[in-house]
Amino acid sequence: MPPSSSHQHPPSRALVIGTVSFYLVAALAMVMANKWVLNTTDTPLFFLLMQLIIAVILFLLAHMAGLLQLPLQLDMQVCKGLIPMVGLNVIGLSFSNYTLKYVDASFYQVARGMVLPFTVGTSYFLLHSRPSLRILGACAVVTLGFFVGVFLDGTSVSLVGITFGVLSSMITAMHSVVIKKSLDVVHGSALHLSWYTNLLSAIVLAPALVLVGELPGVMKLLFGPNENEVGQMSTLATFIMGSLITGTFGFLMSLASLMSIKVTSPITHMVSSAVRGVAAYLLGVLLFHDAVTTGRVSSIAIILFGSIWYTWIKHVESQPAKYEPVPLDDLEEGKGSKGENGYASHRHSQTSRDARD
Repeated sequence: MPPSSSHQHPPSRALVIGTVSFYLVAALAMVMANKWVLNTTDTPLFFLLMQLIIAVILFLLAHMAGLLQLPLQLDMQVCKGLIPMVGLNVIGLSFSNYTLKYVDASFYQVARGMVLPFTVGTSYFLLHSRPSLRILGACAVVTLGFFVGVFLDGTSVSLVGITFGVLSSMITAMHSVVIKKSLDVVHGSALHLSWYTNLLSAIVLAPALVLVGELPGVMKLLFGPNENEVGQMSTLATFIMGSLITGTFGFLMSLASLMSIKVTSPITHMVSSAVRGVAAYLLGVLLFHDAVTTGRVSSIAIILFGSIWYTWIKHVESQPAKYEPVPLDDLEEGKGSKGENGYASHRHSQTSRDARD
């Protein structure tokens, strides 16, 4: 008899550490490089377009080298089916870039702190997935952290940046729902979905940046004088370097996501999220001299606590029901509901938990 999947060896510790470490470095590099470039340019959409084009080029190079197999012949039915996914991706990434342009790097996590509550709410209204009371409690903690950061930060916080952050969080929540249906369109291939999304997003974003009036800024960036101080990297060189860094990391994260699903667990995700949140704040202070305030530190700590609590709840609720043998005396006295093989379900205090989102 062939061995079952339950007897497969778990991923090695080195593989898990390597995957999580890469995600930490890549996510932090993306945020910091984005902020570095956005501090020097007024063309956040053109910057996003360059990132997508670089990712598409790397996908094609990997295909030519035989590392990946991509559907180069675009299927119009697939493209049509991915319209919601591509639209949300373009809007979400654009709002995310605008958020980072108008707020400090250390405040970025606070500005987009409503992703979790919006995701739970979206799942309830669109998928009719009713969250448990404990899930709602975790969302309430995250929401509290968001408002602490917005109203008790003690510094002048950009209302425009916060607005874009909230809108970006809403789009991200909707994106998490749409991605499930989008995977069906590409027959369950996450790789093909990533390829189509990057390519189609670049095609859609090109005319969009003209419509929003970024073309003069693009011309100024490419052909205008250098506005940075003498001795510093020029504005254009900063833009190109940042685009290469973020575009490359974006491509690698698309590939690594296929592996992370297999080797990471909810507990691992909890730890990495906490480390990433703290590291992003510290790097923002160190690299961009962001303000250190009690309100901002408290806000990030509360949001991280709520997010970690949520992940732990989901982990516990996803565990299969445990069973324990019922004593023979109890069965004879009718105490316990006899099931198959004389076992009764062991009920926890949350047996009446609501449907999982």
